[in-house]
Amino acid sequence: MEKLQAPDVCHAYQIVHQNGIPDEQIVVMMYDDIAYNAENPYPGKIINKPNGPNVYPNVPKDYTGKEVTPENFLAALKGDSSAVKKSNPKVITSGGNDTLFIYLSDHGGSNTFCFPKGTLHAHDLIETIKEMARNYKFSKMVIYMESCESGSMFTTLPDNVHVYAVTSARAHENGYACYFDSVRKTYLSDEFSAVWMHYTEANDLDKKTFRDQFSYLQEKMQKSHSCRFGDKTMCEDPISVFVKYTPQSVQDKTRAEELALTHLTSNDEVPFKILEHRIRTETDAGKRQYLIRKQETLHQTKAKIEGTVKAIKQQFPGFALEGDLDDDYSQMDLHAFKTVAEHFRTTCFDWHEEEFQMALSHTHVFARLCARGVEAERIKAVITAVSRGRRFLQ
Repeated sequence: MEKLQAPDVCHAYQIVHQNGIPDEQIVVMMYDDIAYNAENPYPGKIINKPNGPNVYPNVPKDYTGKEVTPENFLAALKGDSSAVKKSNPKVITSGGNDTLFIYLSDHGGSNTFCFPKGTLHAHDLIETIKEMARNYKFSKMVIYMESCESGSMFTTLPDNVHVYAVTSARAHENGYACYFDSVRKTYLSDEFSAVWMHYTEANDLDKKTFRDQFSYLQEKMQKSHSCRFGDKTMCEDPISVFVKYTPQSVQDKTRAEELALTHLTSNDEVPFKILEHRIRTETDAGKRQYLIRKQETLHQTKAKIEGTVKAIKQQFPGFALEGDLDDDYSQMDLHAFKTVAEHFRTTCFDWHEEEFQMALSHTHVFARLCARGVEAERIKAVITAVSRGRRFLQ
């Protein structure tokens, strides 16, 4: 089990549910392949912190499996049941007096956030938010996003539509997994999610604002750097306006538990670390050899992706495409980037396949080219040429 997202999504549901938000006002999307996965040594149980409670019971199965798509997410968010590819779909039926809190957790890349078999592009998310604002679908909206490079998703978010977004990382920064469980052989949570959930459950949310929580994130996060976007005047709003009030008993229990982040591991290293642990602890010789071959294949795939991207970059001499550069994506044509990213995915490495998820960490190359005015068609032509040459060389 290598998926990080479901435990955090389940915990987020438990938080808003225990705070008194009724299930008819909550929509949950998760692939739901962990609780009863053959590799889960505790069937039906999911935790997202060491010795934590089971966060799986009673989580609504509003969207699972193949229903968890970016198209269904955006349609459900807008309340457009006719656009959802699912019978009798549950959607958000909000209006101009309603507040919305959205939490997203999965893999990501530059201007991209992944669903199990689809990609939510920054262009589509921002356009949906603008449409909802025009149609008076909310009074205020808060979005928390956990993914690598999530800071790139909201650079064009307007500051005048009453939407406030907080991300787990900067635009060119990886997210970090935490809490490695040697029995479950996976990481239980992510740094950003572990911190904001602990804060939410430990405090009187009538007296704590989003500014207070963001300060806490900056203080406690050790690896990646949380960012905020949009209408920053909403930082002064009490958190309870969006997620109601944490019960006193939960506050007391959470305060007694020290927040101690352990095993912080960059998400691009997570599959390698999990395999290393499994190889080290496997006692069956045949299974161990299988895992070793899987590890070798993973390293070969990583090298292949890096080689392809290097060849693409070589076709754009004079452009600084790596390093911690202060790129301004606020004026970038997000639709042009989307076409380039999708071309790279369909032509070279489909990051919806587990073996190629590492390709997401290279999408910043295309974002930087687009941000500097390189035409999308030129970038796509180079991707095609390099891909054909790579296949020919193989």
